[in-house]
Amino acid sequence: MSGAGPASPNRSGSAPPPGDRKREALGAGSPIQPIIKDVGEIYSRLLDHRPVIQGEIRYFVKEFEEKRGLRELRVLENLKNTIFETNEHVLPKCEQAMHDSLNDAFKRLQAANNMIHRLQEREREERKLQADKLMAREEKRIAHWEEFMKEQQNKQAEVDEEHRKAMERLKEQYSEMEKELTKYVSF
Repeated sequence: MSGAGPASPNRSGSAPPPGDRKREALGAGSPIQPIIKDVGEIYSRLLDHRPVIQGEIRYFVKEFEEKRGLRELRVLENLKNTIFETNEHVLPKCEQAMHDSLNDAFKRLQAANNMIHRLQEREREERKLQADKLMAREEKRIAHWEEFMKEQQNKQAEVDEEHRKAMERLKEQYSEMEKELTKYVSF
């Protein structure tokens, strides 16, 4: 792909076309010849990727088929077997163990919940019983207080009556003493 060569006649032997004359003028011993050669090389390196791609393909085939052999295939086969084993045996066992554990935990939670409900019911009953006892004590205390107050009123009435009687006796006694005193004083 060097482009232009020395001026040569056409295959037909006739004179070259007018565009080729320019090439002839430039190519024959001119300094443009190396530039054209360099441009051709740059083109083949930058724009013609076929040799590079073919080299990469050969390297890829050599790397994965020749050097490694069936190692990659064996690794993939082992992976497939491991996944199959996991799906067929390990996963169902895990699911069953998880299901059993969750059922057991659920039963325990239900039992605990029932116990808590019974405890709460007992506590409610105990509180009600305590409240009833407290109310009964309060009523008893009020009844005792009322009885005490009636008793106090009765005692007060008795004391008042006794006081009144004692006052009457004293009045009578003093009035008699006064009468007797008037007898002695009048002489």
